[in-house]
Amino acid sequence: MLTTTDTVAIAAPRSLGGKIRAAFAVGGVRWTMLALVFFATTLNYIDRAALGILQPVLAKAMNWTAQDYANINFWFQVGYAVGYVIQGRLIDQIGVRRGFALAVLLWSVAAAAHGLVGTVIGFMVCRFFLGLTEAGNYPSCIKTTRNWFPAGERAIAAGIFNAGTNVGAMATPLLIPFVMTAWGWQAVFYIIGGVGLLWLVFWLKNYRNPEVHPTVSKSELDYIRQGMEEAAPKVAFSKVIRLRATWAYALGNALSAPVFWFYLYWLPPYLNKQYNLGISVSQLGLPLIVIYLMADVGSVAGGALSSTMIGRGMNAIRARMLSMLICAACIVPIIFASSAAGLWTAVLYISLAIGAHQAWTANIWSLAMDTAPKNAVSSVFGIGGMCGAIGGMFMTQLVGYVLTASNNNYSLLFTMIPAAYFIALLWVYFVAPRRVESVE
Repeated sequence: MLTTTDTVAIAAPRSLGGKIRAAFAVGGVRWTMLALVFFATTLNYIDRAALGILQPVLAKAMNWTAQDYANINFWFQVGYAVGYVIQGRLIDQIGVRRGFALAVLLWSVAAAAHGLVGTVIGFMVCRFFLGLTEAGNYPSCIKTTRNWFPAGERAIAAGIFNAGTNVGAMATPLLIPFVMTAWGWQAVFYIIGGVGLLWLVFWLKNYRNPEVHPTVSKSELDYIRQGMEEAAPKVAFSKVIRLRATWAYALGNALSAPVFWFYLYWLPPYLNKQYNLGISVSQLGLPLIVIYLMADVGSVAGGALSSTMIGRGMNAIRARMLSMLICAACIVPIIFASSAAGLWTAVLYISLAIGAHQAWTANIWSLAMDTAPKNAVSSVFGIGGMCGAIGGMFMTQLVGYVLTASNNNYSLLFTMIPAAYFIALLWVYFVAPRRVESVE
């Protein structure tokens, strides 16, 4: 049986251009599967980003304080933490097709339910159930990528589907002002819930695993299978939680993932307060679009970076870690964001940091896929996602406390961000296995 390093040598051409040509030469069904999870991720983030865009309107209408808003987001994180470990395990047990379909159905209902409430408690309940159900997205996307892509393409694939987070974050400030002006803020939640149900139709119609997909060619199936371990029985949860791969990813994710929650929830209020922006597309929307466009670039470029290193002969695990070190270094300038002379200087610092964060994410996910057994990968991501969500819970409360105590001063928060990545990288370096970990 081939190792991960052997897989990469076969599956990864030595140049990025050669990689792209070779990838499409052997068939394109896996890219259709990737498109499905990309759009699901886009919808996932539209659902959760909507609250941040609407925060000034809802805070004024319902007299929310900064702590009220932090508490609402805290309960999303509680649901997300619980849902991640449950859904990661469920997807390994019942398969990604049914597991993802169930998650999207339930999160679409939870998103639409926001339009029916009008109190802080009501939003806390809705956010809890939205987090509980949206937690199925990333274990499903990772499982799909693991099923459909050889190791040499996984970082690029992860970067592409994770770019959906930024597309969703960009689309939200473009769409919400128009919908809210025409039909009110309640309609925003009804519409995004309905779009999720529409995606569900396409998923059920088109997704199958590679071995049973009716349109995949033999050449593409052979390409996907290069170096993958043979089919194995389901892995007991008691074994999953003892894997080094599980805890390398889980604590690395717990330290770094909450930073993106900070961007998602607090960037709109920060820009609004610091530069007196409104909720219109021209004022708040344009800076957010630039920031999340750079996040898209970082997401794809980060995957391409380690894949190119692999194509040049570097060991897969080493390539992921070196890429993560480069990403961490690129995040450091965000410490200057709060003292920037003007809006667009701050946007530059934030854009660089969020792009580097997404590049980091593509590589830490790929590292987990490279080291976790195939039949345990969703469970590993479920545990890691739960830890990331717990980290997000603490981040949400920390941000609310710091801003309340400092009269909305963001300087300390921007200073803390880079340290999280270097600590996470040290942990991953010393704990992660150097090949696919055995569960024997």
